[in-house]
Amino acid sequence: MTANPSSSQRPVMLITGGSRGIGAATAVLAGRAGYAVAINYRDNVQAAEATASAVEAAGGEAWCIQADVASEDSIMAMFAALDARFGRLDVLVNNAGIVDKKARVQDMSGERLQRMFMVNTVSAFICAREAVKRMSTELGKEGGAIVNVSSAASRLGSANQYVDYAASKGAIDVLTLGLAQEVAGAGIRVNAVRPGLIDTDIHASGGIPNRVNDLGPSVPMGRGGSPEEVAEAIMWLASDKASYTTMSLVDVSGGR
Repeated sequence: MTANPSSSQRPVMLITGGSRGIGAATAVLAGRAGYAVAINYRDNVQAAEATASAVEAAGGEAWCIQADVASEDSIMAMFAALDARFGRLDVLVNNAGIVDKKARVQDMSGERLQRMFMVNTVSAFICAREAVKRMSTELGKEGGAIVNVSSAASRLGSANQYVDYAASKGAIDVLTLGLAQEVAGAGIRVNAVRPGLIDTDIHASGGIPNRVNDLGPSVPMGRGGSPEEVAEAIMWLASDKASYTTMSLVDVSGGR
């Protein structure tokens, strides 16, 4: 979307899970591009506020909004607050996601699977549904862009570690392909990025804090990636420079 320096005229980007990692890096780049950025977080308000400060230092407008995307009611409250604050939505970045401890499928509990798919997959469907209602030219809106954050795991499988995570991201790929076709005529572009081995704290939450350093040499480019490298791809897909790009799955994975 085209940026405007006036706060009341700024395009609005909502980033779920926007307080850390890829979400935070995207928020800062969006601020630099002149967006008003709604930074969703679940419980780490300090991280969200730090990201907001970085967005404003970059020239953007920032707003922190607490919501647990594992709850549809919480998502709906977030969108209601977004409407009250900005009255519009131009870009949705479906970034919120989790991993669990390394495990084989035979050892995964039903509770683990339900949580994994609710946070990583169902929430993205619900957020996309609400974004379409606020973007569709068929509903009298001005169009927009949805960028889903998938993973290279969706095509690699993550055997013996995170098959549930990989499967949840495989569903994000299919959501991207199907929704893009549904709303292409309504002024909405839908794409996804598929990050590979990226240096964020999600690995520590999965019990493998040194994963990037350990596996980086096995990547064809010989290293892990940075959140900013993924954020650059997200920002391109969100921008008018990608005006003829929809239904695309963009790998940001160093060749792996």
